[in-house]
Amino acid sequence: MDPGVSVPPKLYGGHERLVYMFAEQYIQMGHSVTIMAGPDSYCSGRTIHFGKNGLPKGKIQSLWEVAIAWKYLYLNHGKYDLIHNFGRLVYLIPILNKPVQKIMTYGRVVTARNIEKICSKPNKHLIFTGCSNYLVSTGDVAGIWETVYNAIDFSKYTLRTEVSSDAPLMFLSRLDKIKGCHNAIALAKKTGRKLIIAGNISHLKEEQTYFETDVKPHVDGNLIQYVGPLNDEEKNDYLGKCAALLMLIEWDEPFGMVMAEAMACGTPVVGFQRGSVPEVVEEGVTGFVVDTVEEAVSALKKVPSIDRKNCRERAKSRFDVDVIAADYLNLFKNKKLSSEI
Repeated sequence: MDPGVSVPPKLYGGHERLVYMFAEQYIQMGHSVTIMAGPDSYCSGRTIHFGKNGLPKGKIQSLWEVAIAWKYLYLNHGKYDLIHNFGRLVYLIPILNKPVQKIMTYGRVVTARNIEKICSKPNKHLIFTGCSNYLVSTGDVAGIWETVYNAIDFSKYTLRTEVSSDAPLMFLSRLDKIKGCHNAIALAKKTGRKLIIAGNISHLKEEQTYFETDVKPHVDGNLIQYVGPLNDEEKNDYLGKCAALLMLIEWDEPFGMVMAEAMACGTPVVGFQRGSVPEVVEEGVTGFVVDTVEEAVSALKKVPSIDRKNCRERAKSRFDVDVIAADYLNLFKNKKLSSEI
């Protein structure tokens, strides 16, 4: 895992959260696990720290971290049956053509040119995965590709089978323009529904300007509330007591774990038809997929028809950590796996 955010993350960190969950799940299944990640990272198995936390990074720092990863993997790859890379593709270069089995997992749009370059080199036992069919489509120009969805630990989320008729709506994400908070605000104002906004404000100047001009002026503490970043316990509480999570994005979201987190609480999702949203949201079962804010208004009227218990159970069968961990291991089901991962 790339250094920068610890494994597991204290607040936000998608792949860092996944790495920790899978490590713990594999250990429960009887495998031996080593994670290689930044400072303050840990798991129940072995942890190797490298690099430093904090983003963004300079070029020299990034190159130094690559060099450390190269050295470790080159000297130690023979100790493992499977190396699963959630970090940069470049980490795998020293072991591309080694017999150890390798999974390269992507959680963001893939640079197809990099895939073509890496696959043009001698390689063996390498498979690429993306967290949605949409994401796989951005990189499937060479090599072997499979879709393996992202996961959450459903045991960490509490089902709420009922919410009040005036339960608030929820926006939970980084407060960047592409995440669509302004669309959530527009929907709240059109419907008169209370909206709770949660998430961190970006360090990028243009995104800070977006927050100051398109979000903050609408926060009145009544119809529109901003509660800041949430830890896991707070996230469980807020998502559970909301009528719906709004995913009115303006980009092609690779997966969007917050959708699965909402469903784990029984809370359906109303989202725009971008990226992975049509794959993650099952129409009328775990939410509704729309194209405009006006269509979202109509979808909100249908939200009470969704059985919140069934919403959770359906999502659990698709995205729970034990399901997805098994999916990864099954990629190599025709090859012999020992107890060392």
